[in-house]
Amino acid sequence: MEAKGHHPIWKTLLAFAIVYLVWGTAYLAVRVGVREVPPFLLMAVRFLISGLVLYGWMLARGERSPSGRQWMSAFLLGLLIFVFDFGMVSWAVQRLPSGIAAVLMAMAAVFIALMEIFVTRTQKLTVRLALALLTGIGGVAVLTSSSLNMGGAPINRAGAVAVIVAALGMATATTLMPKLPLPESRVMSAGAQMLAGGVLLALISTSLGEFRNFHISTVSLEVWLLLLYMSFAASIIAFTAYVWLIHNESPTKAGTYAYVNPAVAVLVGYFLGGESLGRRTILGTLLILISVVAITTMRVKRPVANS
Repeated sequence: MEAKGHHPIWKTLLAFAIVYLVWGTAYLAVRVGVREVPPFLLMAVRFLISGLVLYGWMLARGERSPSGRQWMSAFLLGLLIFVFDFGMVSWAVQRLPSGIAAVLMAMAAVFIALMEIFVTRTQKLTVRLALALLTGIGGVAVLTSSSLNMGGAPINRAGAVAVIVAALGMATATTLMPKLPLPESRVMSAGAQMLAGGVLLALISTSLGEFRNFHISTVSLEVWLLLLYMSFAASIIAFTAYVWLIHNESPTKAGTYAYVNPAVAVLVGYFLGGESLGRRTILGTLLILISVVAITTMRVKRPVANS
């Protein structure tokens, strides 16, 4: 296998900048978008566009279309990632600041660790891991508790629960993905999952009646541009940059997006979105990000098999 690291430094810096900034700003883009477009419909259009582009691009390059079993896997992951993750987050940012939604989504790392301990049993519960998990849970408690006198109102609980469900969906998808039959091409696999997710989101949007009071003529140019930004920059360009990083940098470095993006989202929400940044937000964010950093940088300790 070709060694990692033989590439110009500017490519690495550019890839990290794209992943950090584009994914970090996407939360505010979604929050602005759902002011004019219903949440599940917004995400349906976003991922139908990006999925069709990636899927069509791969077919044009000679890649084979996924098999029936691979499409079934794509629809399962589309449900977990694009409906439970992106759909629920887009619903939640009608009630939450975009930066807080990004911070709560970082709890996916906590759920992944719990699944590795109790479900797949590929990780051993250590003192450091237990402290990291408790720190993350403590951060959520700080953000949502009304009993703590931290200044500023606690965040909307329905929105917080929706994002926690989203994080659980992403963690479940991450745990299942290596075990599912998917196309060898990561780009074809991503395109199929986005396309499947877009179809499911469109069906859910229709079943919720989001089309009833929606009039396309009322959508502003700003939201159309943000939709293009989410579809191409956040879903295609940033994804391609992330795949490049996975192949050219260590998993630890590539995985830094899990705690850098929420910090970017909080700052972007504060400076560009007018979102508050009080003591409660700062402390809760710090606790969750410390938890995620601790979890993603620790070495895997596998349980000893019984003989």
